[in-house]
Amino acid sequence: MEGESGTSIEKGLLSANKEEISSSSATTSTPLLFFATFIIVSASFSFGVSLGYTAGTMGSIMEDLDLSIAQFSVFGSLLTFGGMIGAIFSATIADSFGRKMNIIWLDLGRFFVGIGVGLLSYVVPVYIAEIAPKNVRGTFTFSNQLLQNCGLAVAYYLGNFMSWRSIALIGIYPCLIQLFGLFFVPESPRWLAKEGRDEECEVVLQKLRGKDADIIKETREIMISVEASANISMRSLFKRKYTHQLTIGVGLMLLQQLSGSAGISYYVGSIFDLAGFPSRIGMTVLSIVVVPKAIVGLILVERWGRRPLLMASASGLCLGCIILALAFALKGVPGFVNFTPTLAFIGVMTFSMMFAAGIGGLPWIIMSEIFPMDMKVVAGSLVSIANWFTGWIVSYCFNFMLLWSQTGTFSIFAMICGGTIVFAWCMVPETRGLTLEEIQLRRTF
Repeated sequence: MEGESGTSIEKGLLSANKEEISSSSATTSTPLLFFATFIIVSASFSFGVSLGYTAGTMGSIMEDLDLSIAQFSVFGSLLTFGGMIGAIFSATIADSFGRKMNIIWLDLGRFFVGIGVGLLSYVVPVYIAEIAPKNVRGTFTFSNQLLQNCGLAVAYYLGNFMSWRSIALIGIYPCLIQLFGLFFVPESPRWLAKEGRDEECEVVLQKLRGKDADIIKETREIMISVEASANISMRSLFKRKYTHQLTIGVGLMLLQQLSGSAGISYYVGSIFDLAGFPSRIGMTVLSIVVVPKAIVGLILVERWGRRPLLMASASGLCLGCIILALAFALKGVPGFVNFTPTLAFIGVMTFSMMFAAGIGGLPWIIMSEIFPMDMKVVAGSLVSIANWFTGWIVSYCFNFMLLWSQTGTFSIFAMICGGTIVFAWCMVPETRGLTLEEIQLRRTF
C-alpha cells in the first residue's frame, strides 16, 4: 500500500534505537530555543488584545458610531471571519463597501487583524512543536496561549478607562517585535529535512539543542520519518488511516468554539451588565486572574499530560456555563433575584480561568503533534478553518442568543462542554513525552 514499505523501515530503525533516541531527545532548553519561542509568540499578545477588544468597548463603540446590535455583531465576528480567510491563505479583499466610511474602516481593521491571527494560529504552535525537545514541547507550545491571555488581560483592564481607538493601537508593538525578530530565528529543522536541506537541518538542530548536545540520533529519527512519508499525497489525509487524527483535530476545534468561548471572550462586559454586576469591577478582576491560570496550564501540560488537562478544563467550562444558566434563571424569581449578579460573576470567572488553563491552547498543541509531516499543511488548514468558521458563527450569533434566552444560551454551551469531556475520554490520545516521530509510530490513532 501507499507508504507502507517506508513505514515498515521507519518502525524497524526507530524501534532498534528507541532507548537511545528517547534519552537524546530529553535535552535542556537553550537560549536560542527561548528566544525563538518568544519572537514567535510575540504577536500572540496582539491576538489576545483583539479577542478581548470588544468586551469593554462595546458600549462606547456603539454610541460613538451609532451602531445597532446587528452591526456590532458583524464587527465583532469579523475577527473570526478574517481568521477563517487567513487560515486558507486567501488575502482577496473587496476595495469598496459603499457609504458609512467610519463603520467601513472599523470593519476593515477587524477583518485584517483576523486574517493575521488566522495565519498565526496555525503557524505558531506547529513551529514551536517542531523546534522544542519532547520533554518541554507542551510547555513551550502552551506559551502561545499564555501570551494570548496576557493580551486579553490588557484589553479587559484598559477597556475600563481607555478609549477604544487607543486600545486598538496597543497590538502594533508586539507585531513589530515579531517582524524584526523573525530575521534572527532559525527555520524548523523538520521543515528543512522535508525540503531536502539535510545539512542545514543538522546545523539548526545543533544550535537549538546546544553545542554539546548529541543530535545524531534525533537527526536520524527526523530523516527517517521524512523519508518514510515522502510519497504521501495530500489526498491521503482523507483515507481511513488518518480518520482518527482528522476526527480529533476537527472535533477539538469545533468543540472549543461551540463551548461559547468566542462569545464570552468578546462580550463578557455585556454579560456582566445583563446580570446586574458592575462590568468595570468584573473586567478588572478578570484581567488579573486569566494570566495566572494560563501559567498553571503551562506548568500542568507536561505534568498531567494533554488528555487529563483537557478533560479537567472542559469540566470547568461546563460548571461555569451551568452557573451562568442558573444565574439568569433566577433573575426573574422573587426572593432569588439578588443572587444573579454574584452567580454570574462566579460563572464567568470559572469559565474564563478554566479556558485559559486548558482548552484555550490544548487543541492547537494536539493539532501540531498528531499529524505527520507531509499532512501538516492540508490538515492544519482544514482544522484551522473549522475552528475559525465555527468561531465566526458563535461570535455573530451570541448577542442574538442572549436576546433569545440567556439561560437557554448557557445551557446549550454547558451541554457542549459536557460532550467535550466524553470526546476527550474516548478519542484523544496522550502525546506527552513522545517525539513527533514517535507519536506517528504509536497505534493510538
